[in-house]
Amino acid sequence: AALEAAQAALGRRRQEQQDEEENHNHDHEGGGEPAALNGLAVSENVKSKNTDVKIPESELEAEDKGAEEKHPRESDTSKMLLSSDYPRDKHISIQRHLADLEKLADLREDERKPCPLCPEEKFKACYSHKLHRHLQNLHWKVSVEFEGYRMCICHLSCRPVKPNLGGDQTLSKMGAHYHCIICSATIVRRTDMIGHINRHVNKGETESRFTTVRAPKSSYKVVKESATDVQVLPNHSTPQKTDSYFNPKMKLNRQLIFCALAVLAGERKPIECLDAFGATGIMGLQWAKHLRSSVKVTINDCNENSVTMIKENCHLNKMKVKLNIKEEDNGETVGNGEENSDTIEVTKMDANVVMHLRSFDFIHLDPFGTSVNYLDSAFRNVRNLGIVSLTSTDISSLYAKAQHVALRHYGCNIVRTEYYKELAARAVIAAVTRAAARCNKGIEVLLAVALEHFVLVVVRVLRGPTPADDSAKKVRYLIHCQWCEERVFQKEGNMVEENPYQQLPCDCHGSMPGKTAVLLGPLWSGALFNTGFLRRMLLEAVQYGLDEAQPLLKTLVCEAECTTPKHFSTHNPGDENKQEECGVYIRTPNTSAESYLVHGKRKSEEVLRGAAKRQRAEHSAEHPPFYYNIHRHSIKGMNMPKLNKFLTYLSEAGYRVSRTHFDPMGVRTNAPLAQFKTVLMKYSTPTYVGAQAEGPVHLPGEIQLGEGVPAAAVVKVEEAELAEEDKSGVAAAMFTE
Repeated sequence: AALEAAQAALGRRRQEQQDEEENHNHDHEGGGEPAALNGLAVSENVKSKNTDVKIPESELEAEDKGAEEKHPRESDTSKMLLSSDYPRDKHISIQRHLADLEKLADLREDERKPCPLCPEEKFKACYSHKLHRHLQNLHWKVSVEFEGYRMCICHLSCRPVKPNLGGDQTLSKMGAHYHCIICSATIVRRTDMIGHINRHVNKGETESRFTTVRAPKSSYKVVKESATDVQVLPNHSTPQKTDSYFNPKMKLNRQLIFCALAVLAGERKPIECLDAFGATGIMGLQWAKHLRSSVKVTINDCNENSVTMIKENCHLNKMKVKLNIKEEDNGETVGNGEENSDTIEVTKMDANVVMHLRSFDFIHLDPFGTSVNYLDSAFRNVRNLGIVSLTSTDISSLYAKAQHVALRHYGCNIVRTEYYKELAARAVIAAVTRAAARCNKGIEVLLAVALEHFVLVVVRVLRGPTPADDSAKKVRYLIHCQWCEERVFQKEGNMVEENPYQQLPCDCHGSMPGKTAVLLGPLWSGALFNTGFLRRMLLEAVQYGLDEAQPLLKTLVCEAECTTPKHFSTHNPGDENKQEECGVYIRTPNTSAESYLVHGKRKSEEVLRGAAKRQRAEHSAEHPPFYYNIHRHSIKGMNMPKLNKFLTYLSEAGYRVSRTHFDPMGVRTNAPLAQFKTVLMKYSTPTYVGAQAEGPVHLPGEIQLGEGVPAAAVVKVEEAELAEEDKSGVAAAMFTE
């Protein structure tokens, strides 16, 4: 009530002042003349009319002073509406030095001057010494500093306040505010203003909020990777707060993609490749800088700041930027537009749009999060035998931490298992297969890597309905036992089985009550690697000196062949010449042209069919799906053998074994889980035998597993000896009695 009364009194006071001004102007004008805008207009009007009305000189001087005081107020409000390009146009509260702020007040000792940043109701006009203390202790002391400028606190009516019941805007404590030097926003609190400026710096915004431009050069730093320099923002590793995301931890991912592109560039030249999400442009710059004339690189991004940074990074690496039609119309001159080995095309479009408009041989998708929203566009125009690579960073959903998100994005039901990384890779490939099949295209998986931060999938595109049908048939459901974690892919066919638990090798359903297995998927059930392609990637990594990718590629080759590292050889001429992928022959440097096609002869087709059959037979032994963690299945109270020795023991038992990059303690094998545990138990030692060396645990009757005796016979021998021991114990007890 008191506030309303004060507001009403203030409104009445303003109304009385307006009435007095109107009466005063009416007395000076005399008659029905229009009201004068200022004292100068009144004096001119009087002189031109030559009337008998005499106005004292003191009143004219007072009116002139009032006009001079009123004019700066109007200019202050007009300056507030200007763009805040701070070196040129800025608000009067933004100054470099205190002397610049005092110049606005025009301090004179013999005259009273008002404060340029306070209204008359708050601070009345005073002499210079008092006004100097006011500017220094209030406005300058609580200012916010940014790049040599000070954003002083402002008490003018720049910031709109809520109107009262009478419709008037009243001045209150909320009228004090700061003007942002970057976006002209009005912020009330000083701490909020500091955070507001920091957000602008992190995003690289240095002008108006509607037309953001690059930050000054001093706020950028240059990062070098694989002989490529790129400029990055201070917070380049935080994707939510920056437009140009650069993650140094993804260096291995970039090297793997480069090796895949280098292999494709060796098959046919030149190839058109697309980096759909450029950010800083580091990946596309590495392609163009090392592969030169073999590739035509296009870097795309939908953010204007990122596109500007990509162009500057191109010039930083002495690359020319190809002008497109839109840039030429706007008058931009980024390069001479010549198409040569050092030219990169930079586009500013949505990724789906650029992939719909043009066709490419190589497409890489690396969005922030899932990439399923761009799969349909990627497979729409990709050329035959081209490659599509995608990096998925939504590991929370793929690694079964957010199962509902995985169901929403990938249409896949997954749970947390010991092989969750391979489960994630197969879920992504299943989504890729369905997207390719909708475009009448099939895929062949060349590479699937799932590490801590990302899931990388590289596939080759095979056009035609037949490859599409073959790929779609490999998308199946997985039966997973929740007790022993045994797993098996569901058999092909549409018929419903009475007891699907019979497909599992374990007998947990018979010994445990209730339902013991879950149905996961649909998942990709085919191979995850192509051995020939991986070997060529390894050669490219050695050629270009990619040290971080070489150990991983060696592990992938061993995993694809399901062999131990001791049997791995870098130079295998037989495998280098065998480059048949899904029945499609790929030209390699070591293969002559005559071995591919003999023109004009029907016999050539028979030769190709025979070679395809032989190579399919050689490649038919795919690596077994999934792996077992040796720690997960260790026996309590037993010391298990070293991993490499265990691989040797399992291989001697007649099974295919290899290590896997998905899990450092994982073993990829075609042995059932029961046999896996049996071999592990056989070569484990008791924990209480400290001095005993590693070796086999001798089974009863000196019968060793793997010598032609089945495990069931060993169990029967154990039961017979235990029964004899029980009988001897009973006889001894009777003799004692």
